[in-house]
Amino acid sequence: VNKKITNCRTRRSDPISLNFAVSLHRWLDGPKRKRKNSQCSVKSMSGYIPSYLEKDEPCVVCGDKATGYHYRCITCEGCKGFFRRTIQKNLHPSYSCKYDGCCIIDKITRNQCQLCRFKKCIEVGMAMDLVLDESKRVAKRRLIEENRERRKKEEIVKTMQNRQEPTSAEWELIRMVTEAHRHTNAQGSHWKQKRKFLPEDIGQSPVAPTSDGDKVDLEAFSEFTKIITPAITRVVDFAKKLPMFSELPCEDQIILLKGCCMEIMSLRAAVRYDPESETLTLSGEMAVKREQLKNGGLGVVSDAIFDLGKSLAQFNLDDTEVALLQAVLLMSSDRTGLTCVEKIETCQETYLLAFEHYINYRKHNIPHFWPKLLMKVTDLRMIGACHASRFLHMKVECPTELFPPLFLEVFEDQEV
Repeated sequence: VNKKITNCRTRRSDPISLNFAVSLHRWLDGPKRKRKNSQCSVKSMSGYIPSYLEKDEPCVVCGDKATGYHYRCITCEGCKGFFRRTIQKNLHPSYSCKYDGCCIIDKITRNQCQLCRFKKCIEVGMAMDLVLDESKRVAKRRLIEENRERRKKEEIVKTMQNRQEPTSAEWELIRMVTEAHRHTNAQGSHWKQKRKFLPEDIGQSPVAPTSDGDKVDLEAFSEFTKIITPAITRVVDFAKKLPMFSELPCEDQIILLKGCCMEIMSLRAAVRYDPESETLTLSGEMAVKREQLKNGGLGVVSDAIFDLGKSLAQFNLDDTEVALLQAVLLMSSDRTGLTCVEKIETCQETYLLAFEHYINYRKHNIPHFWPKLLMKVTDLRMIGACHASRFLHMKVECPTELFPPLFLEVFEDQEV
């Protein structure tokens, strides 16, 4: 691929196309886990019945349908509750029987004589010492919760330990992608020291209204166009250094570059968001505020990039993660006009797998880090789509001579 992309009439696809959505969800969805003891995992309309009970097994006290072992006997819920309340509240000394303690206890008569029902509970073997008072019940519940939390943490640690980390081949791929990014990322880690702030008086006084209600400050637009050509060139150079990209047909390389260029430039700006000055640093050298970028031609796209920058700040991405995100954006097989769709999809999956394994290696503390990070790919695709629409307004409102030739070649004729 030449540094200047050859003139080629291509159209990009809908950034959130069906193919891309399916591909993304494949990486967001983990393997489906089988449910243990699914027949007993939820309460049916008739209540939860343990698997160790025989069908319609009766309560040994009243003969009603039993629900399990309670206080050392197989009983129904009613007799379990009656026995527990009697012991906890010490009610049995006050119980009396009108018929000299000779009542027959079944599910119809059980509520007619408390004394005979309690005597029946004792006779069949229900254990008074197993009934806990309130303080012991609270302590038991607390212990159960603590054990549950402990097991949950142990499971998380075990899961983290069992997650696959990069293979030796993937480490080599990761190294090459990271080097490609570092060699084409202006100012590298020294961008804060080398950035220059766009003067406050530029981009704060829009003068040319556009058809969608936004305005373009031509002075700010002119400043931005000075850095756009080297920024695009660095994206092209990044792609040329990637394994597998150079093996694609030249026409496919051009389509992929046109499709991802704004997305990658937006990502590179977003990871250089500075919350203290509330600026993004463009192309590693120009720090701009939200309104300056908006009035300089990007309009609502500016809000999307700044919001992405704020969101990415919590991820604390390193160079490798930024580089792999760029590689995933580049190898998007749903761009319109591609000829080697399956090969490109395979390339993207190779990068995604290495990316996922690298995330496992990094062991971030943010819950669900991997799927959350993948969703940023969707955000960047949306930014690319919005910019394609915004570019039409810039062409109408800004003099043609202000547009660098490479800027026009990359962003003209995009589908909106």
